[in-house]
Amino acid sequence: MTSVIASARFSVLDRSRTREGHTAPEALRDTVRLARELEELGYHRLWVSEHHGVPGVAGSAPTVLAAAVAGATRTIRVGTGGVMLPNHQTLVVAEQFGVLESLFPGRIDMGLGRSVGFTDGVRKALGRDKDVAEDFAAQLQELLGWFRSTSPTGVHARPSEGLTVPPFVLAMGEGAAIAARAGLPMVIGDLRDREKMQRGIDHYRTHFRPSQWASEPYVVISGTVAVAATPEDARRLLIPEAWSMAYSRTHGTFPPLPPAERVEELRMTDEMTDKERGFYESGLTGHIAGTEEQVADELETVLKETAADEVLVTTSTYDREALLDSYRRLAGIIRS
Repeated sequence: MTSVIASARFSVLDRSRTREGHTAPEALRDTVRLARELEELGYHRLWVSEHHGVPGVAGSAPTVLAAAVAGATRTIRVGTGGVMLPNHQTLVVAEQFGVLESLFPGRIDMGLGRSVGFTDGVRKALGRDKDVAEDFAAQLQELLGWFRSTSPTGVHARPSEGLTVPPFVLAMGEGAAIAARAGLPMVIGDLRDREKMQRGIDHYRTHFRPSQWASEPYVVISGTVAVAATPEDARRLLIPEAWSMAYSRTHGTFPPLPPAERVEELRMTDEMTDKERGFYESGLTGHIAGTEEQVADELETVLKETAADEVLVTTSTYDREALLDSYRRLAGIIRS
């Protein structure tokens, strides 16, 4: 194993993607099952995501799912990638993570994002407007205050007060600057736009202010990594998500993942429009995908360029066995 790969941690974000012909409850159980397998393979953390009203994602309540994952595992760290803070009252978020940390001490991470609902209808149902995300920095400080008993309300968050749940900022847009000012670890992606990602990392490191939560910058880079026996097999892992993203950009809804075979059939016929085809082909590019040797070389390059402390793998695909095989092969790269 190259020293640069050896020095980095490797973790996984599983979005509980729904699949054609399978139910949303199955997707949630798949995430819990995957967590057990990743723990055996030696991954550092398993994070779950928050999406509301999205047909292609079953994970709508990340702290609830994190509890199920932590309860089914023993050593792997468990957290959220992330809880979308503008959607919630900070007291409630603090209480939820306080309960998690109390039940599973020393294993819980608090990944926090600034996105709001995916559509106008979802935002209305949540009682939130788009511009609420502009208050993310203030919401973040308010949330952290509940753990340190600095809330001006005089209210005490129990059992959170006095506990330390490591916070991470999901850096989208202004996220890198917010993470730097707050002195918090940062998760940044994606691997498909290395220049933009590097600019965010550079800004974060340059402007980082040490805090009681972190004395120095900590960078987690995130993106798709697919490993298979052949480059063609690795590409097949990318196909369902690439098509789902293309469909969402042309139809306004994010659908369940289809089998790779069906997408390829669409591509060979007139059923895929030129616009869809363009988004689809674009969605297949820029990821880290290939054989063990190819992926190891690419990971070494990106880790040298970014000096990242950790890689958060966000791969989604229809074939769960092929996905697990990819994680097994990646674990082999990390250990070799």
